[in-house]
Amino acid sequence: MTKAPPIPRKKRSLSMFVSVPYIVWMLLFILVPLGMVVWFGFTTSDGAFTLDNFAGVMKYGKVFFKSIYLSLIATVVCLLIGFPVGYLMSRMSEVGQRTMLMLIMLPMWMSFLLRTYAWMTLLEREGLINRFFGLFGLGPFNMINTQGAVVLGMVYNYLPFMIMPLHSVMIKIDRSIIEAAQDLGANGVHVFLKVLLPLSVPGIVTGVTMVFVPSVSTFIISRMLGGGTNLLIGDLIEQQFLGSVYNPNVGSAMSLILMVMILLIMGVINHFDDGEMEGMLV
Repeated sequence: MTKAPPIPRKKRSLSMFVSVPYIVWMLLFILVPLGMVVWFGFTTSDGAFTLDNFAGVMKYGKVFFKSIYLSLIATVVCLLIGFPVGYLMSRMSEVGQRTMLMLIMLPMWMSFLLRTYAWMTLLEREGLINRFFGLFGLGPFNMINTQGAVVLGMVYNYLPFMIMPLHSVMIKIDRSIIEAAQDLGANGVHVFLKVLLPLSVPGIVTGVTMVFVPSVSTFIISRMLGGGTNLLIGDLIEQQFLGSVYNPNVGSAMSLILMVMILLIMGVINHFDDGEMEGMLV
């Protein structure tokens, strides 16, 4: 194999100069805040080292479990909806794909709070959905302030983050590969399990990551659609920093534990990503 030619010094200097704003941004808005969270998590209000902050988090174990549980449900629902939608989009014409992408992205142009608040008016006992059921003598159903409403809010707000990476991967799958599998006698199930699903793994991993991480740390959705009775990790952290409790040390400990949990779960998910499959699609 021939060696790649060395990068000229001028180009290296230019690339380093161009990367300076990004490095400064990282230092100010990523590393410094992260360092502050670590400092507060391992210290008391007087600045003394302690592990009591993490011990105090243990009593919220049920909330951590509920957050992961509801986030996993929302992620699975997004995957079940996003996979066929992404596949159908990838098989459309270019005009059809652009139209579908615009329709998927259109709700995201509105405020996150406004979209979530709209679901409150739809799900409440006197909302439009219960009024519709009332026309047939059904209801009213208790849909607001439930775990199902929280999952619904997660799915609605984060579904585009599942569809987009799946579509971007599936559009690269050559139709001839699927046709070849069918010509060799593979039925629809075998084509899905042996061809389509393995080639879509990079998009699945990216989509799961982009949906699960914001879902497990959200607090606006659980507050507005859960009615304050379905607290998640994000709600507890928000209370420690901005609520009446105000204990940034315990809040930082919660943030660190949540960060470690997310990294562990993402590590398990990324383990299923096959680098060779990704290389086939590029």
